[in-house]
Amino acid sequence: MSVKRKRVHQFIVVDPELCTGCETCESVCSFVHDGEFNPINTRIHRVRIEPIFNIALACQKCEDAPCIRSCPEKALDKDEDGSIIVDSDKCNGCGFCVRACDFGVITLHLDNQIALVCDLCEGMREEFIDPGVGKREPQCIAVCPKEAISLKSVEQIGEETRIQAVKRLFGDVTEFGLKK
Repeated sequence: MSVKRKRVHQFIVVDPELCTGCETCESVCSFVHDGEFNPINTRIHRVRIEPIFNIALACQKCEDAPCIRSCPEKALDKDEDGSIIVDSDKCNGCGFCVRACDFGVITLHLDNQIALVCDLCEGMREEFIDPGVGKREPQCIAVCPKEAISLKSVEQIGEETRIQAVKRLFGDVTEFGLKK
């Protein structure tokens, strides 16, 4: 019996300690998908909580995605990577997915009213693929001036969380032993 394995789900992760809220990620996202700089039509969203907190959010690829369940037209689904995909032929712009998203990262395209969800740049225009890379890759990561954005798997996030928990519990322990 062969077991069909899904590919590892990867997420856009933003380090709030590095993010300055510059909005470069939003601009490049709209550009590589639509050919114009228009942060309204982005798939990653900068959030600023004054006076000092900046972070960007993208689709969290929820296991039981409320956006998919809420769509009356069945225009949203998941691909093998767990990314939410939008069938633009079925999407009627009703916005149920926008309201259902727990993270507020789904929006409607300003011009065509089709749902916008981070697709890790799978839907970016062919002419914007870096010839040096030769494949589609998340452009928000590539252009972030502070290197605050990365692509991580659930396993990587879990490992980093465990490391941070141990550091909080044992603050005086270093990789070489106890601090003197």
